[in-house]
Amino acid sequence: MTDTPPRIGLAPLFLKFLGFGCLAFGGPVAQIAMIRRELVEREGWITGARFNRLLAVMQILPGPEAHELCVHLGVGARGRIGGLLAGLGFMLPGTLLMLATAWLYVRFGVGQAWAPAFLGVQIVVLALIARGAERIGRHLLETQLLVAVGVIAFVATVMGVPFWIVLPLAGLFVSLWRTRRPASWLVLAVGIAAAVAHQSWVGSDPILAPAFAPAGDAEWPWLLLAGLKAGLLTFGGAYAAIPFTRQDLVGRGWVEDGAFLDGVAFAGMLPAPLIIFCTFAGYVAGGMLGALAITAGVFLPAFAFSLLFYERLERWVEAPGLHGLLAGAGAAVVGLIGATLIALGRAVAESVGAGDRFVALLLLAAALAFVWTLKGRWVAPAAVVLGGLAGWAAFG
Repeated sequence: MTDTPPRIGLAPLFLKFLGFGCLAFGGPVAQIAMIRRELVEREGWITGARFNRLLAVMQILPGPEAHELCVHLGVGARGRIGGLLAGLGFMLPGTLLMLATAWLYVRFGVGQAWAPAFLGVQIVVLALIARGAERIGRHLLETQLLVAVGVIAFVATVMGVPFWIVLPLAGLFVSLWRTRRPASWLVLAVGIAAAVAHQSWVGSDPILAPAFAPAGDAEWPWLLLAGLKAGLLTFGGAYAAIPFTRQDLVGRGWVEDGAFLDGVAFAGMLPAPLIIFCTFAGYVAGGMLGALAITAGVFLPAFAFSLLFYERLERWVEAPGLHGLLAGAGAAVVGLIGATLIALGRAVAESVGAGDRFVALLLLAAALAFVWTLKGRWVAPAAVVLGGLAGWAAFG
């Protein structure tokens, strides 16, 4: 076996990755296992060792790693146009299905008509996000230093310090700690001063501070930028995009928390990277054009890394300073997810009647036990369906 893929035409290449996209259920682990089984074990595109190195690179970079892996393999097979076709093929089925789902949801007011069922689904999604955050944390919080960074980022975010202060300082602190420790303490002092100054001068609503646009109608350029932010800051998995997307869409009143959680639930049931929930949120906020804009923003970085830097990617990621920077930012993102989970939980609690709070807590406990003890690509869709049925029975 070599590291040179067999000769393949552009149309068969597109259809091959389109087939992967049609079967991309179960999240990134199942998706990557499927790609490995077909392209490494059955067709011998590259060696297993080469595949593992590529996967390690994709896991360090922000963005949906299964999609980035497809783009990279496509570039290796047929150059840049091959990477573009491979990436489009993999994302197309899930994108089209999510657009159709969002259209039905908005057109027929599904969220309002089936409110009790969707309330149960939203409670279950809280459990799924908690489980996703634990998995990301287990992957990213490798040392006591990174755990401390994650905790500090969590506290800072709950207090309302914006991500654009937390993430860069976390990355810089960890990068300098690994090389020049005295300078890292200076960075920490600067970060604390910046956070205090921000809170004193501006103030903010925790987790919902606007980043680049005022509240109002969602126009496609703002949604494109929201997607770019999510795509560039998604470290460790698609759940890491939740804080940034929620900040931009829910924080400006473009999408309600309930609809946002419904989008995460739908994304877990479709053959697509989980980050496709951004497409749903973009449709609710800005219609079809908004959905296409935020989707383009989310996936553009995943295309760009391999299309622009294919030859240099592995060498760059090996740089110790960059690795420390990404590790610190990733640890901070875990804290942001935890803080956002609290805000989402508070929003769901407000939707539950006072007499139903105990039942909601029981449903949440059952969902946590379900997603924590069972494994398999069927767990998330089954949890969502069971949550909907339980919500209809309990809150209907």
